[in-house]
Amino acid sequence: GLSNRRTGSTSLNSESSRSHSVFTCVVESSCKSADGLRCFKTSRMNLVDLAGSERQKSTGAAGERLKEAGNINRSLSQLG
Repeated sequence: GLSNRRTGSTSLNSESSRSHSVFTCVVESSCKSADGLRCFKTSRMNLVDLAGSERQKSTGAAGERLKEAGNINRSLSQLG
């Protein structure tokens, strides 16, 4: 996942995260009861790293970086 992570420079942050990342961890366990029955338990944990929301006016972004910031802000609004 780290190889797909994108960062970019803005006037507010030299390494601003420009991508969202999701890491899903699945833990499974099984046990055998005294009467010979097997039971299974599964847990799922999602860790999410969202690209940072920045005020476009404050970043000094232009062109593609400005368009990218708009897309990031829009996607964060959709998640909300």
